[in-house]
Amino acid sequence: MNSVNYGNQKLQPSKVVCVGRNYVDHIEELGNEVPTQPVIFLKPNSAISNQLVLDQRENIHYEAELSFLIINNELAAVGLGIDLTKRDIQTQLKSKGLPWERAKGFDHSAVFSEFVEAPTDLKNLTIELEINGVIVQQGGVSHMLNSPLELLDEVVSFMSFENGDILMTGTPSGVGIVNKADIFIGRVFNGNQLLVSREWRA
Repeated sequence: MNSVNYGNQKLQPSKVVCVGRNYVDHIEELGNEVPTQPVIFLKPNSAISNQLVLDQRENIHYEAELSFLIINNELAAVGLGIDLTKRDIQTQLKSKGLPWERAKGFDHSAVFSEFVEAPTDLKNLTIELEINGVIVQQGGVSHMLNSPLELLDEVVSFMSFENGDILMTGTPSGVGIVNKADIFIGRVFNGNQLLVSREWRA
């Protein structure tokens, strides 16, 4: 089982619960409709990675996301996740009304930083993603259609979280292609306080 780091613990999530279309700017970026309820899909444990593995045979897009470690049905810890997406395949699947797992649930498609204890008040949490020295994505709780707590409530209304599972809360605009040797730096802030920083090389 793949694991993520939380302090001095290694936790093995049974699943990653992902939320699509939670930022209006990203919805507009991809030409999607604004959903009437959260769009939820899953990534398996085999998708979890702490390395950014690039398959150059595919058109892989990055999507940086504010991510939470769930313990006792609470948003216990926060980190940065990168939802890797096979965009061409996803577009084909969406056009046919088919599930996204081939485009979203492949091995190494959920890349995570370390997790740190989440603040009591989540409203000032933000993320930014820098690639090769240029900030390409920024967003946070105040820009979401559904807050992390609202998403937690929505998921537990029909599915159980196991301790150590992860909730990814959607991506802001600025998604794009992952290129070989790109340097990614992801950061999580609580207001002006840097909580997490992690670097990856594609």
